[in-house]
Amino acid sequence: MKTTLIKNAILINEGIKIEADLRISGQRIEQIAGEISANANDDIIDADGCWLLPGMIDDQVHFREPGMTHKGNIASESRAAVAGGITSFMEMPNVNPSTTTIVALEHKYGLASQSSVANYAFYLGATQDNLEQIKRLDPSLHCGVKVFMGRPPGTYW
Repeated sequence: MKTTLIKNAILINEGIKIEADLRISGQRIEQIAGEISANANDDIIDADGCWLLPGMIDDQVHFREPGMTHKGNIASESRAAVAGGITSFMEMPNVNPSTTTIVALEHKYGLASQSSVANYAFYLGATQDNLEQIKRLDPSLHCGVKVFMGRPPGTYW
C-alpha cells in the first residue's frame, strides 16, 4: 500500500500548534508524532516551515447534478471546494429530479464515485408522500433527511 510521510510540518489541530510528522497509508492518517522514521516505501514530503491543517466539512452544498449541470456539477464543485480547504461535503436534494427516493440517492452516490475529488454524502429530500423512502434510509450510509419548510416539494431551486 502506498504511504506518504510528511516531515517537519507545523501541525495545527484543535487549538494546538506543534512541529510534527504525519504518515498517510492509503487514504487514512496512520500516525502523527514528533519524529517518524521513514520506511522504504514512503513518499516523503518535506514540509519544513509549512502549516498542515485539517480539512473542513461543508454540510450544505448545492452542486446541481443531476439536471442543472449548467450551474455546476459534482466534478467542478468538488474541485472548487477542495481548493478552498473543504475535504468533505454533504449535498442537498434540490436537483432535477429531486433526490426524494433511495434510487435517486444511490444514483447521486454513483455519480460522485466517478467524479468527486472530495469525500461526499447526500441528503434525501422529504416530501408529503415519501415516508416509506425515509424509513428505508441507512443512517450508517446516508447523512440525513432535508425538510424544506417554505415551499412545496420539487419547487425549491
